[in-house]
Amino acid sequence: MPVAARIPLHHEAAQSLALALVQSSNAPIVLLDGHLKVIEASASFFRAFQIDAATVRGKTLSRLGEGEWNVQQLTALLKATLAGHAEIEAYEMDLERAAGTPRRLVLNAQKLDYGDADGVRLLLTIADVTDARVAEKLKDDLLREKAILLQELHHRVANSLQIIAAVLLQSARRVKSEETRNHLYDAHNRVMSVAGVQQQLAASRLGEVHLRAYFTELCNSLSASMIRDRDQLSLGVEADGSVIDADVSVSLGLIVTELVINALKHAFPDHRAGKIKVGYASKGTDWALSVSDNGVGMPADAASAKPGLGTSIVEALARQLDAKVRIANGRPGTSVSIVHG
Repeated sequence: MPVAARIPLHHEAAQSLALALVQSSNAPIVLLDGHLKVIEASASFFRAFQIDAATVRGKTLSRLGEGEWNVQQLTALLKATLAGHAEIEAYEMDLERAAGTPRRLVLNAQKLDYGDADGVRLLLTIADVTDARVAEKLKDDLLREKAILLQELHHRVANSLQIIAAVLLQSARRVKSEETRNHLYDAHNRVMSVAGVQQQLAASRLGEVHLRAYFTELCNSLSASMIRDRDQLSLGVEADGSVIDADVSVSLGLIVTELVINALKHAFPDHRAGKIKVGYASKGTDWALSVSDNGVGMPADAASAKPGLGTSIVEALARQLDAKVRIANGRPGTSVSIVHG
């Protein structure tokens, strides 16, 4: 197939096309000649920068207005663009005016060369991003302030939980009733579990939470506070690389702590050795969280037994996550899974 010959655009026709483009533009545009003199500018340019249209044609860009366009770096870049030595793409500058606040501008320049040395033109487009930059700074300031407030909140919550846990532990040591002492120890363990969740969330700075690291740190905290002999009892994590929202991770963290507490309380009587494993895997929107042990397993009358506080908490949290609780005999031990999907 024959290739169509390229027909050069006549100088007058090219300039007429460029003028039409400038005059019809809703964005601030200036057409400059090879000496950086204004040939034409869009009406939006005159309005945006409060310049009298009758006074600009034939003037160099640096002489427009009250001299605010006389910026040496901009002039140098425009000359370099005309010479083909540089390109102006998303160049940012502050336009300082005697009256009013400085405006933040983003400039782009396109050289129009039609093969005639006297016909070289420069098309300069200007975008005023002052308001956008102010909004960005306000957003950054608010986020920074929010981070400071959250850090202070986490600090106060952590202190309060430590005080509550200490009071419960002291009370447990003083009471004579064995039943009351066990209840106080249970309350202390639950406060410590909430403190562990809160500590890990504070470290993650909210937002998205990487579950493997989150569960690992949480289990390390639980092990340090609740397992006396780590050679006898171990608590480990097997999780994929899932990342979830912080609000979901709170529920998952509380479920893990409740199930771990339950396993430590019931699965290893008489100082029995064993292992507890926290597992998590997801595929698309479906996921499964499990806590399994190799302890003594469920009692024969487990189905008819009245659910304890820990079981009620886990079931309530699972409902919040639109998930189901499944309990299986691990032979040996017990496995409790929270399944979504």
